Amino acid sequence: MRIALVHDWLTDMGGAERVVQTFTEIYPDAPLFVSIADHKRLPDFFKSKNIKTSFLQKLPRFLRKKHRNLFPLYPFAFESFDFSGFDVVLSSTVFGGKGIITGANTKHICYCHTSTRYFWEYQNGYTTRFGRIKKAVYSVLCHWLRMWDYLAAQRVDYFIANSSVVQKRIAKTYRKESVVVYPPVRCSKFLPSETDGDYYLVVSRFVEYKRVDLAIKACNELGRKLIVVGSGQEGKNLKKLVGKTVQFITSTSDEQVVKLMSECKALLFPVEEDFGIVPVEVMSCGRPVIAFGKGGALDTVIDGKTGVLFDEQTVESLKGAIEKFEGMKFDKQAIREHALKFDESVFAERIAEFVKNVAEGGC
Repeated sequence: MRIALVHDWLTDMGGAERVVQTFTEIYPDAPLFVSIADHKRLPDFFKSKNIKTSFLQKLPRFLRKKHRNLFPLYPFAFESFDFSGFDVVLSSTVFGGKGIITGANTKHICYCHTSTRYFWEYQNGYTTRFGRIKKAVYSVLCHWLRMWDYLAAQRVDYFIANSSVVQKRIAKTYRKESVVVYPPVRCSKFLPSETDGDYYLVVSRFVEYKRVDLAIKACNELGRKLIVVGSGQEGKNLKKLVGKTVQFITSTSDEQVVKLMSECKALLFPVEEDFGIVPVEVMSCGRPVIAFGKGGALDTVIDGKTGVLFDEQTVESLKGAIEKFEGMKFDKQAIREHALKFDESVFAERIAEFVKNVAEGGC
């Protein structure tokens, strides 16, 4: 079986890139097609792979650094690739990767992290800080890109969704069926600790929709100790909210983050994510999660057993969940056993089986 891999871009490491890394471990000889790759920021693992980039890679570096601003060009970039020599193409995408063109004898399996939210249901929220001219231009572009995005989805032979909520978005937005295969979590890296810390924890990029502000305000008002780990454009605004019990850590090693996870009282997760790998990493350490009860958290957090879910994305609702949590007891081993259902070995087995069935004419 001749197989090719596709991913939107390789510019840093996140949850989607971990999925692609596992793809390359399952299929080590498969070439990886991406629009742009920033080789200086990638771990050595990817540097040894056969990565094929589009014409966007030839743009000046200052343009490639802001690759998300190039989204009108991604349709052209992905349609320019030639997959005529492959039996199966396995793509990982939130946008452009689903739009590759394959021949009649090549099957395209798309692992969809989400429908392209900033073209569809979240367009208005995405443009709240735009000026009038920029918003008008974006509106025109979105009209064309929505049409392309929908048509691109129709080229996909098989969709895999990374969570139940994404499965619903694929059905609503693209009118396509999908199966759910949860993203891989390296549970062997996240182990329980005998040390019980006295702090709550947030591990997140500092962007507005992550709602880190809710965790900070809730812990300020309750007087609870909170450690916030991360970085991003909202960092300055978030630090203005910090009270005496909140500590920011913007630069730390992976080993230190794992230690913080394994010793925290609980992770605070006030964001609505498509899946959310961090909660599973924390649960792999045997620690519970206090999460907003929408999106991927509904797939990963069992209310009352592996954490506490709260109903509204407000400070008061989060405070109530923290106070409820503090009156409960949790079993570290039971939490870890639940997290192991999302281990990378489970993901790799399900993906390999799905691809094999497609290649053999099944599914």
